[in-house]
Amino acid sequence: MATLREVKKSIRSVASTKRITGAMEMVAAAKLRRAQQRVEEARPFAEKMAQMLSHLASAAQGDIVHPYFEEREIKKRTLVVVVSDRGLCGSYNSNVIRRASKWLKKHSDVATEVVLVGKKAHDFFSRRDYQIVGTWRDWEGVLKYDKAKEIVKFLTDRFISGETDEITLMYTKFLSTVKYELTTETYLPIASPESGHDNEGESTVADYIFEPDAESIYSALMPGYATTRMVTALAESFASEHGSRMIAMNAATTNAGDMMKALTLEFNKARQAQITKELLEVVSGAEALNA
Repeated sequence: MATLREVKKSIRSVASTKRITGAMEMVAAAKLRRAQQRVEEARPFAEKMAQMLSHLASAAQGDIVHPYFEEREIKKRTLVVVVSDRGLCGSYNSNVIRRASKWLKKHSDVATEVVLVGKKAHDFFSRRDYQIVGTWRDWEGVLKYDKAKEIVKFLTDRFISGETDEITLMYTKFLSTVKYELTTETYLPIASPESGHDNEGESTVADYIFEPDAESIYSALMPGYATTRMVTALAESFASEHGSRMIAMNAATTNAGDMMKALTLEFNKARQAQITKELLEVVSGAEALNA
């Protein structure tokens, strides 16, 4: 059995850990509220952009010609993996990295390069035989628009120049504080938008007049649309990260409390045993004197 001093030292150590995890839980909760607000702001904007592009495509005469819509034979793919810079967020990072590894193995028939967002992704893939063409770290769990625009420009330039034929985005979609969904979607080429129809099959799209022409309108809108999709994905991922970290730190704080109770019980038992031993020694000494 551990000595009283050892048990007391363990209790102090667990209490210190509990204070740290409790503080981290509160920080993650505060960051989650801000990240969730960004997600709620980004989603309607992304949906409206997609709806507007669909309406414009329906009103345009003929097929829309834009580099982002170009579908070609896939000779090289790019996978963009979005995780966090820091750990202590449960299985969040490992789930994404595991899914990315399976995806890369499944699509090994075509040369594939990876673009990494988050330090944890770089730490994993840099130690393995993967072609890493870009890494963005030091986000601090906060959506930074300048970095997001850098990623968009890097990816779109590679696609337009023909250095890659398909770009896939892998991130976590925020559903609630305790739940997220691993999402894999094609970032480029963008699927050509289709016209919307009501339940009776009638078109619901207004009649647009393009000035100067539909292609020019698309050329002005598509960079913004690509940026919106990336910003939304990053916002979803950061919100999922903070939610996972808050849950993980809450569980760690609860476990620390349970451990403190167990150690306190052990301390009391050891103390009681020591007191009993001392009493027995006193009684034994008194009996020896009386003998």
